[in-house]
Amino acid sequence: MRFVIQRVSSASVKVEEFVVAEIETGLLILIGIEETDTTEDINWLVKKTCQLRIFNDSEGVMNLDVQEIGGKMIVVSQFTLHASTKKGNRPSYIRAARPETAIPLYEQLVDEFKKVLGQKKVGTGIFGAHMEVSLVNDGPVTIILDSKARDF
Repeated sequence: MRFVIQRVSSASVKVEEFVVAEIETGLLILIGIEETDTTEDINWLVKKTCQLRIFNDSEGVMNLDVQEIGGKMIVVSQFTLHASTKKGNRPSYIRAARPETAIPLYEQLVDEFKKVLGQKKVGTGIFGAHMEVSLVNDGPVTIILDSKARDF
């Protein structure tokens, strides 16, 4: 499972003409799910993400996590995070999980974030929908986490 985490001062997700999620200060997380991902990947990534000290303290040092600043989160599934561009010019998405695998894992992931942060602090996109994601990346701060490339 792969995350692209962006510290934002604002972010929103629109499907058709409707805003389905909107936050001020917090994290926008794009999530790529692979066929081989498990609950273990979810648990590691949720814990790691919620404890990332990437928000400024009173001294201007990145020393606080999303919970400490009362931040919110938007979680968006994005299968293209597992694009392979080794051959040719058209990306291959063979490593991305099919919907029958990805949807339950995505829902489990969102539920875990809601347990940690609270129901009202986690917004989502709509799985499989064409979405317009807008954000103001604060910093900019962008972190990539991959549960298959973690160091223990």
